[in-house]
Amino acid sequence: MNIGYHDHATARWVAEPPKGARNPGRGPFQRDRARVLHSAALRRLAAKTQVVAVGSGDFPRTRLTHSLECAQIGRELGGALGCDPDLVDAACLAHDLGHPPFGHNGEAALAELAASCGGFEGNAQSLRLLTRLEAKVPGAGLNLTRATLDATIKYPWPARPGNPKFGVYAEDTEIFSWVRDGAPGQRPCLEAQVMDWADDVAYSVHDLEDGLQARLITLGALRDPGERRSVAELTAAEYCAPGEVTIDELCEVFSSLIALPWWPAGFDGGLESLAALKNLTSELIGRLCSAAQQATTEVTGQITLTRYAADLVVPRQQRLECALLKGVTARYVMSRAGAAQAQARERELIAELAAAVLSGAPATLDPVFQPAYLAAVSDQARLRVVVDQIASLTDTSAIAWHRNLCP
Repeated sequence: MNIGYHDHATARWVAEPPKGARNPGRGPFQRDRARVLHSAALRRLAAKTQVVAVGSGDFPRTRLTHSLECAQIGRELGGALGCDPDLVDAACLAHDLGHPPFGHNGEAALAELAASCGGFEGNAQSLRLLTRLEAKVPGAGLNLTRATLDATIKYPWPARPGNPKFGVYAEDTEIFSWVRDGAPGQRPCLEAQVMDWADDVAYSVHDLEDGLQARLITLGALRDPGERRSVAELTAAEYCAPGEVTIDELCEVFSSLIALPWWPAGFDGGLESLAALKNLTSELIGRLCSAAQQATTEVTGQITLTRYAADLVVPRQQRLECALLKGVTARYVMSRAGAAQAQARERELIAELAAAVLSGAPATLDPVFQPAYLAAVSDQARLRVVVDQIASLTDTSAIAWHRNLCP
């Protein structure tokens, strides 16, 4: 194991007896990765929306395939910088475990529903699942090491006014404080920064691929200056901080990006165009990750970097390129005709289902959630259990539950 990870980093919340002799050389981060990989929560991601709804076709990514691709990207980038590859792999696999049915749309619905009990945020839910809800060690979730849990935390702070992103609910503060023991303020560890960039790279590039494959995005549109400007305007509004960039700069970055030689001339769904599209995704991932690796190494001058020894450095050009790729998907996929109406119905379904589960609880809860509901001492605590239940559902099971409980 890397010398940058000492006993403090490999400690677990609940002490465990020594493992058997099946694989005595297996390290703590290898065990963490295996626990996440074999978890029920990871399997459920196979039926949770990434961008295109689950079941709408055989090709689009789900949360599970996205997490696997994120893990591959993060593992290579982290390993190149000196991070433990299994640690980064485990964090990438775990980063979306807390996402509810219907993707970010379901997250918004649950945030509104849970306003009286501390809100809902997919990243905070992931920490809750890893440390409390998932079955491995009773009362400790998967009981991962401190360093792996820290690497899953993108937003190392509690909920606060004006910021919809946070990493921990109030009732999980104790384990959060243990995980963050020794951390410098609200700075994410390097492995979490690698996971975060791998996540951005994976979904921005692969959502573009899915959109092209689904014919919702066309290469011709991306070459039209007027269309590029519309994408730039949306990108500045949705994916950049106020005042961070001008529309003209984004247009320049966009033009230079699609002028690179590996952009296909067109896409017709044939074997050659599929191969060209796959090459595009490979080149984009390599460009975005290589830039971060090189920039970080130039700043640190070190080969082996772990935990809080450095921050990941992503050049401005590549951050803007990644943001523009997100803007392309937002314009042509998430804003397509009928999407707003479908998303509104999904939010209604979540609200109606939560009301039905709450009114019939504990009988309407899965057995794993019933003891927590019966032990709850306030309406807010009982609502949190119901939110945990709804968040655990897949898109398909949420629809089935709604059909059964909300005739």
